[in-house]
Amino acid sequence: MNITFGTPYPLGASVTDQGVNFAIASDVASYIEICLFDDDGTMTPVMLPAKTGTIWHGCIEELKTGQHYCVRAGQADNATSDTPLLIDPYAKLLDAPIHFDAKQHNESNRFSVPKAIVTASAPEPRTAKPKINHSERIIYEAHVKGLSQCHPNVDSNHRGTYLGASHPDIVAHIKSLGVTTVQFMPVFAFMPEPYITNKGMTNYWGYNPVSYMAPEPRYAKDNALTEIKTMIDTYHEAGIEVIIDVVFNHTAEGSDDGIDLCLRGLFGKEVYLHTQDKAGQSYYANYSGCGNTVNTAHPFMFSYILDALRYWVDDIGVDGFRFDLAPGLGREHHDFNRLSGLMKAILQDPSLKHTVLIAEPWDMGPNGYQLGAFPYPWLEVNDRYRDTLRAFWRGDHGLVGELATRLMGSRDIFSKAHRPNYSSVNCITYHDGFTLHDLVTYNDKHNVDNGEDNRDGHNHNLSNNYGVEGETENLAIVKLREKQKRNVFASLLLSQGTPHFVAGDELSRTQKGNNNAYCQDNEISWLDWSMTSKKENFLAFCQKIISLRQESALLGDIHLLDDTFHHSNNIEAIKWYKADGAEKATKDWHQNDSNGFAIEIIGSNMAGETQQKRERWLLCINGGQSDLRFTLPKEAFKSGWRLRLDTRHDRLESTPDICIRYAFLQEARSLTLFSFEQSLTNPN
Repeated sequence: MNITFGTPYPLGASVTDQGVNFAIASDVASYIEICLFDDDGTMTPVMLPAKTGTIWHGCIEELKTGQHYCVRAGQADNATSDTPLLIDPYAKLLDAPIHFDAKQHNESNRFSVPKAIVTASAPEPRTAKPKINHSERIIYEAHVKGLSQCHPNVDSNHRGTYLGASHPDIVAHIKSLGVTTVQFMPVFAFMPEPYITNKGMTNYWGYNPVSYMAPEPRYAKDNALTEIKTMIDTYHEAGIEVIIDVVFNHTAEGSDDGIDLCLRGLFGKEVYLHTQDKAGQSYYANYSGCGNTVNTAHPFMFSYILDALRYWVDDIGVDGFRFDLAPGLGREHHDFNRLSGLMKAILQDPSLKHTVLIAEPWDMGPNGYQLGAFPYPWLEVNDRYRDTLRAFWRGDHGLVGELATRLMGSRDIFSKAHRPNYSSVNCITYHDGFTLHDLVTYNDKHNVDNGEDNRDGHNHNLSNNYGVEGETENLAIVKLREKQKRNVFASLLLSQGTPHFVAGDELSRTQKGNNNAYCQDNEISWLDWSMTSKKENFLAFCQKIISLRQESALLGDIHLLDDTFHHSNNIEAIKWYKADGAEKATKDWHQNDSNGFAIEIIGSNMAGETQQKRERWLLCINGGQSDLRFTLPKEAFKSGWRLRLDTRHDRLESTPDICIRYAFLQEARSLTLFSFEQSLTNPN
């Protein structure tokens, strides 16, 4: 086996005309070995002969695509055989999922550590990416396994995999919803935490990465890299974007009692942030809540994160990212800086600056709550939207003013002229927390199955069971719960901002009250595709409200005259009314005993549009427990308000096709949407 000096770039394993070039960065190793594995498991260590700066490199001749290997970072005073095998940070494909095995990790991890597989580096033709307007984006958060594990039409060999998640029936379902964007939960290769493994459970969600480049093998039938590309191409062919949830705030290596799997074996502890106790003792900063916090300002980590992002966009083909605990990207050491080097590098990178960038704008570190602090064009998950909408619809008082602000794009957080109105990612549910169905079915969390005596998960759920905890046969409660689901979902889609909902909410999925199902790789987390008439009715409602938003130029994309972020406005006026038809005064927003109001959205007369074609909407909201008579805005004779949506009806077919001129009796706890019509022949 011949080896030459090779080149220090690109990092990782690269196929060349001579063989395979290996370039491994390390600032603690006295030497680097590439440990090659044959089909029978025989290991052959080969020492890299050259070093440039902190990069060890060499080209092993006659090697080719498909070669399995690990990395060993040797120390001058350590025997080679005692040094653990490591995963190449730049590995593009692993031969097995990463599992924790205490005995093998404590003695020798040769058989437990997955092997990287050398992959071809030549570009391949791919399906063109869809171009989604920001104002049209609707995000559907899904888990690769959970989508297809219980789908009856997916072949049993493909259930729970990338290929299963891209089954034609699943893609057709998502397309039929009107969703534009699927946000997949983490697909980086990850390792479940030792403590959860020791309990006989797993980290189903996958928020514990080891490799930032290799796709998770658990979701593959044979080859994770080719199969995830197939999945992404399938969605692109359907005109659907794919963004992925990425975790750059911590790794599975843990804290002092953790495991050297990849980065720590090559760089020591410096790739993670440290702090000191009162006695001056250094320990891992745990701003992630998972044992360590990545030092994103470390030179290697800075470049590694950027290289990983570019790889997922340019090679694997994703359209964007949702960044878990995103303040970590802006921590230059411990302080958050919205214009940190890494944040600026992302925004100027040719491959990244036009992708979808979504921040979860908080972590557990100093000044960790940064909602509204990320620069354009970042979008941000808005928990204040979530909490306000939940509290209002469960019946809390004194929220009308804040609700109005949230419906109009949370401009108190994302200020006009500086951020577009789609900056707010509006959600009622997320993967962590209750499903939409459970939000109206349980007052309290029910997490006993997680093995932590129901101590885990949030206690502040802002939910309501309406009289019975859990499922019930009480028809009045069931009817109210279904209506509240319609109210919440309609509010979400009729708000300014970027709507986000969790896969399965449209199918009335339940987690049986578990609001922290991270370790539930079972029916609690998987989508239940079985349907009943009640579920079908709610699914049809979800499709209807999404189509109403997508067909309108205003319902999801208001440009006000005083918002100079855009050059032109599309709104003549926004008017707010009390139920009696009078416009709201300042004092009216502070009344605690009123949960009823109306919003009129009057579109501007755009060039080439007639008065008849101009959009005009009236949204009436009654969050109270009594019916409310709404006096509608008075207009010219032979004009009126066409009822487009009324959440009192459990079936779309039950909504009457009526046009009203004067008043409308709105049911308690309901929402109605009207569109203005002119030149009616028979106004009511």
